[in-house]
Amino acid sequence: MPVKTSKAYLTVLGVPEKPQISGFSSPVMEGDLMQLTCKTSGSKPAADIRWFKNDKEIKDVKYLKEEDANRKTFTVSSTLDFRVDRSDDGVAVICRVDHESLNATPQVAMQVLEIHYTPSVKIIPSTPFPQEGQPLILTCESKGKPLPEPVLWTKDGGELPDPDRMVVSGRELNILFLNKTDNGTYRCEATNTIGQSSAEYVLIVHDVPNTLLPTTIIPSLTTATVTTSVAITTSPTTSASTSSIRDPNALAGQTGPDHALIGGIVAVVVFVTLCSIFLLGRYLARHKGTYLTNEAKGAEDAPDADTAIINAEGSQVNAEEKKEYFI
Repeated sequence: MPVKTSKAYLTVLGVPEKPQISGFSSPVMEGDLMQLTCKTSGSKPAADIRWFKNDKEIKDVKYLKEEDANRKTFTVSSTLDFRVDRSDDGVAVICRVDHESLNATPQVAMQVLEIHYTPSVKIIPSTPFPQEGQPLILTCESKGKPLPEPVLWTKDGGELPDPDRMVVSGRELNILFLNKTDNGTYRCEATNTIGQSSAEYVLIVHDVPNTLLPTTIIPSLTTATVTTSVAITTSPTTSASTSSIRDPNALAGQTGPDHALIGGIVAVVVFVTLCSIFLLGRYLARHKGTYLTNEAKGAEDAPDADTAIINAEGSQVNAEEKKEYFI
């Protein structure tokens, strides 16, 4: 009975252990060189290690593979070197292990960075155009780790000249009302355990702008003013009405001719002239008449007054009338 045999080759995968990150010490000072190492053991075949910072992969890393004592699995390590700055504060550095035994679910290790750095200072004014008599607030915006608190305000290299009017509240310098003596350079200093930083703001107090209205006269409003003046000439309240209707664009102290006033005077003169002509015409019409002269009444040939009266009464009807007109 001959025996038949066959062979099969079995490959056992070594599952890598959860990676560990070493080399981090908190806190790290800005500008220091940081070296992080990610290590995993028990993988067969050797696992692959990748680095990420804020979900962005870092390519420039060192990779090392070593065979374990059982000569069946591997220990894999990777080293990441970089110089830290303040933008790395709070950043998550991730080490990810990929292996075919993990069924597309990689193992990860994460380290959150803590970076200490000197303050950064910036002065923000409450208004870009400070004017005399107005209040002003200067805010000293400082960022640093550890957070600097409080801040120091100075003017032209010395203390604030008027503490009653220049009030410091936290990081704010509140000047209650500005005047020309406040012109100068204001400095804000912020300090923490790492260092000190400052910012300067040059204050120039501007004069209050002239708020007079432009001298343009709107034609439509001028016409309305003249018409109103003519209509109320016969009213006893002419002065009050005329004075209450003014061109809103005219200045109180404007020099030069007032066109509305001149137009009103001309209208009044024309109106008075027309009224005078009308009254004179009526007067002349009422005084125009026919008059009999003494000669028509028969007094010319009478020897005495009685005869003249008798002749006039008797011949008044037939006498030729002589007419005299009053012009």
